[in-house]
Amino acid sequence: MEAGPRDREQQAQNELSRLSPDGPDEAADLLAGGSGADDAVEVEVELRPPRRLRIWQLAPIVGLAAVGSLMFAFPLAFGSGDGGAVVAMLGLLISCCAAGWGMMAARRVGHTWPGLPERTSGDRPDWRVIALYVVVAAVLVTLAVWRVARLR
Repeated sequence: MEAGPRDREQQAQNELSRLSPDGPDEAADLLAGGSGADDAVEVEVELRPPRRLRIWQLAPIVGLAAVGSLMFAFPLAFGSGDGGAVVAMLGLLISCCAAGWGMMAARRVGHTWPGLPERTSGDRPDWRVIALYVVVAAVLVTLAVWRVARLR
């Protein structure tokens, strides 16, 4: 038996009533006794793009880090005259400033150091991870200052 024109119009009305402005209405399927295979998982999608460091943020940081590391490395490698220690310390200072600037920019976008909780999580950082970071930074600074002091 074939459906008449009135039946087709009624089916079209039912289909249109199930649609909402943003897609099919899932509740209408549940009320109509839809199959469980279609209604298995609800997926939540973030519409905003992920926050990333942009090139205009990265370029000055990378430039300062490169200049500072070259200023630090060349006097240490080639021992150029009396001003070598001053240039090396200035290069170390510029490199540390670039590293701090990079860390602040990364934190602003939402990145964290490994082992530390996210900014909005409300968790407290583990004191052992912080102690490890402090010890590593202190050793690196001590080695750098000791090497520059040996230039004199």
